[in-house]
Amino acid sequence: MLRKRRLLLSLGAASLASGTLGLPAGVARAQGRPLTFCSWGGALSDLEKTALLEPFAKLKKIEIAFASPTNYAKIKAMVQAGAPEWDLVNVGGRFIDQGKDVLETLDMTLIPNARALDPGWVTSRGIFTSTGATVMAWNTKAFPAGKGPSSWKEFWDVRAFPGPRGLYKQLYYNYEAALLAAGAPRDQIYPVTDEKIKLVFEKLREIKPHVKVWWTAGAQPPQLLSSGELALSSAWNGRVLAVMKENAPVAMTFSDGIAWGNAWVVLKGSPQAKVAMEAINYAVSEEAQLRLLDAGTYGPALGSAAARATPEQQKILVTAPQNARQMLIINEGEAARYSAKYEDDWNRFLLA
Repeated sequence: MLRKRRLLLSLGAASLASGTLGLPAGVARAQGRPLTFCSWGGALSDLEKTALLEPFAKLKKIEIAFASPTNYAKIKAMVQAGAPEWDLVNVGGRFIDQGKDVLETLDMTLIPNARALDPGWVTSRGIFTSTGATVMAWNTKAFPAGKGPSSWKEFWDVRAFPGPRGLYKQLYYNYEAALLAAGAPRDQIYPVTDEKIKLVFEKLREIKPHVKVWWTAGAQPPQLLSSGELALSSAWNGRVLAVMKENAPVAMTFSDGIAWGNAWVVLKGSPQAKVAMEAINYAVSEEAQLRLLDAGTYGPALGSAAARATPEQQKILVTAPQNARQMLIINEGEAARYSAKYEDDWNRFLLA
């Protein structure tokens, strides 16, 4: 994570086997299908399709099928059944650890472009291909564009910023937001401790009466903010930027945002594992990464591509120094740990 922090702050079809002998029936049948990519949907999936995967398909003269949204339970069930319907999947970084038993170990000889990435974006089972953030967003009829909250502490202040809220329906992101709302310095958010978890739940109990929606899909916050059903919400920056382009009455801030990356993984037993890894290699090439700048939603993971952003592009780029210095970079290993260890506590909190 220190390497990843330095990056953010400084910046500032072939199948795995040709025959079917010895393969499970489901995998054997799947060898005849195209490479299948699954992501979260919305602006992110659109970006990955047009900027990263369609050019790769054209280059390789192959067909790629697209699916959404990513579903961890389905991933595990498909792999355990020996017949994954998806080959290449965009997952949250914590799943690289949580789902390690259902993910292929990447053959790095097929992904030489990963050498140009900051090491913080590269793991043995997943590589981060783009960057985003969980930010505070609001309805501009409730608060003018520059008058929304600029910190999680302000987001928690229901007197200064009245109105129904939205928060993610997992402890993920909420752990970090609650500690920041409590005044914890960014460099003390991790490691996770029982004392910090106690404070997290105390802060979340404060805001819970004002949380109208615990959202589960990235499309929900911008939709609910646009309609006025919510006044404020946590949200994924790319989703918010997409509706802002359509002149929706929504604004956001990178201030106190929680920065993360989108990781691409290959499912264990995929008959398209080799070409899936070649797709990862193309996605982190400078040629492909530069296209992310023009999209104006999610930014590049490749430092040399992000460094070529124009001043206007940097305004909405997570890795731009003026934005990065305002944000916390999520520690995916710690997030995987607290998500598992305190899952029962979180479920009880939601039901209380």
